[in-house]
Amino acid sequence: MARKYFGTDGIRGLANGDKLTPELAMKVGMAAGTRFVRGDHRNRVVIGKDTRRSGYMLENALAAGFTAVGMDVYFLGPMPTPAVAMLTRSLRADLGVMISASHNPYDDNGIKFFRPDGYKLSDEVEAEIERLIETDMSKLLAHGMKIGRAHRDEEARTRYVEYAKRTLPRGMDLSGLRVVLDCANGAAHKVAPMALWELGAEVIAIGIEPDGYNINYKVGSTAPDAVAAKVKEVRADIGIALDGDADRVIIIDEKGNVVDGDQFMAVIAQSWMERELLQGGGIVATVMSNLGLERYLLGLGLTLERTQVGDRYVLEAMRAKGFNVGGEQSGHIILSDYTTTGDGLVAALQLLSVLKQQDKPISEICSRFDKVPQLLRSIRFRSGRPLEHKQVIQAIADGQALLGTGGRLVVRPSGTEPVIRVMGEADDASLVETVVSQIEAAIRDVA
Repeated sequence: MARKYFGTDGIRGLANGDKLTPELAMKVGMAAGTRFVRGDHRNRVVIGKDTRRSGYMLENALAAGFTAVGMDVYFLGPMPTPAVAMLTRSLRADLGVMISASHNPYDDNGIKFFRPDGYKLSDEVEAEIERLIETDMSKLLAHGMKIGRAHRDEEARTRYVEYAKRTLPRGMDLSGLRVVLDCANGAAHKVAPMALWELGAEVIAIGIEPDGYNINYKVGSTAPDAVAAKVKEVRADIGIALDGDADRVIIIDEKGNVVDGDQFMAVIAQSWMERELLQGGGIVATVMSNLGLERYLLGLGLTLERTQVGDRYVLEAMRAKGFNVGGEQSGHIILSDYTTTGDGLVAALQLLSVLKQQDKPISEICSRFDKVPQLLRSIRFRSGRPLEHKQVIQAIADGQALLGTGGRLVVRPSGTEPVIRVMGEADDASLVETVVSQIEAAIRDVA
């Protein structure tokens, strides 16, 4: 059954657009609440959000739905997505909700769910929720004393900060490090600077003045120029750029250069292997990770398990095959010893621990391999299914043939917007440019 509301990472869209409205949010709350009401205790749901103006609207609509079916609501306020996952477990909630559109512009928003164990919902559970939305929802209503209540949790921020701090090796602090931290005017604008400062770092924070509209605007992991400039200005040891909901992180070295998730994972993989912490004999990454990472890991005797794009698929493979390190090139880093989803702050702390232990420039630490030439283009289309056209299918086949066995080609639709992503990589950069450009042209002809 084709899904009507859920995409690759919850429900996402333009706030008050065709899909994501208060009416839908209330129905989603009723449906998800009904699905996760269990036992004879007072069922509870925790709701966090980032700093978008529409978050106020959606959290109240969701709360109306949850309380209507008998769930007590605990508002966490602005809080990173991984913090919501952690607090769902810590507070023994029956369900966790994060209101965020991650790295998207402020006028978008989204709704993500977490099970009682802090993991994201399966496709099957999302399908159940969609089915309930389409039913007569008056039959789901609680009555009398069974109607839920709403509370505001004032201690959530402190809980998460203490949790994040405890992921550093015992006895270690960050004294002596000058860190530029970019919070993207988003969900981590209070907790991330607090955690680093309490650990002893000198913190120069930017992107910490949200106004409801400036989330991800010229700051954060999708706009690293701001933190790179500040790193060079204040001669910092490292720059850390989070995205709007702080589930991904991009590192900037002391020279102002961007370190992507592939180099990040290479550092963690080797560090954990040497400390005998690495499980599964390797790491998990997506089809978008650079071939250079795969070759580097092979040189260490480690494997790279690839999945389709999406941190949920990385996590599924990690759990199924016993890995404890995984992530995406875009900066979603999952360290399952500590978290059940990508956590930008916790991942950054692991890299900072390596920086403290090795006492080398971060540029040296994060230069583990030479990247294979890789080119990614995003082609926006208006409607239809461009990848089903014969012209595009043939262009893709021709491109793969040109790259041969020594290169890789990935062509996929975005799960959150009308965009086709085309990625090619091979040792010959000019060949990659030719292949990607030919496929792009074929898509534009039919889009």
